[in-house]
Amino acid sequence: MARFLDNHVDYSLHVGSQDPPTGSAVIGPDSGPSVSSAEQPLLLACFNGGFKANANAGGFEVDGQVLVPLSAGLASLVVDTAGVGQVGVWGQGFPATNTQVASVRQNLPALVVGGQPSPLIGDVAAWGDTLGGVPSVARSGLGIDDKGDLLYAASMSTLPADLANALISAGANTAMELDINPEWIHLAIAPTPGAPLLAQVPGQNRPADQCQVGWTRDFITVLSIG
Repeated sequence: MARFLDNHVDYSLHVGSQDPPTGSAVIGPDSGPSVSSAEQPLLLACFNGGFKANANAGGFEVDGQVLVPLSAGLASLVVDTAGVGQVGVWGQGFPATNTQVASVRQNLPALVVGGQPSPLIGDVAAWGDTLGGVPSVARSGLGIDDKGDLLYAASMSTLPADLANALISAGANTAMELDINPEWIHLAIAPTPGAPLLAQVPGQNRPADQCQVGWTRDFITVLSIG
């Protein structure tokens, strides 16, 4: 579990080199498949995004450009033009009408709503296809608490209910599942801004510097603002 404090960090959503498809969109260096030189001195953390675009689990917008259409009713990470990150259910009073949306990462219905697990939490199949069809696999999630802090949780072997309950225990009132299965779970944190990143999820396959060397999949960077 990692907690990122509101008013102390900014967020940036990055596309992967292979997913999502970018088409004719113009992707700036701070949203590309590797950490930019401008981000590096401020880099505090990096974590994985959601399912591949062909999983039809939700939309994707980066720097005001919609790469995959957004859908109402789906859990969404929204990053505004100031770099502030929020988690909510798209189209259900979220984002607020005065939010200047820059980037959006959707992934499935909400895992946690109103501080309670989703009514679908016991239906493992509702939370993505797992390797070998087993219920307990590597999973990750992102939530938000009443202070506006974002909470990332992950394990290399867990059930959707366990993930939801861990986020709720940390104070999440709304949360979304991010990617699943061992190939894609990634959290790395630096002890100070710009210092070498250290892998945080016990047993994770991805190296700590995955976001810096470049990744085929989308990810989110966490940048210090003091």
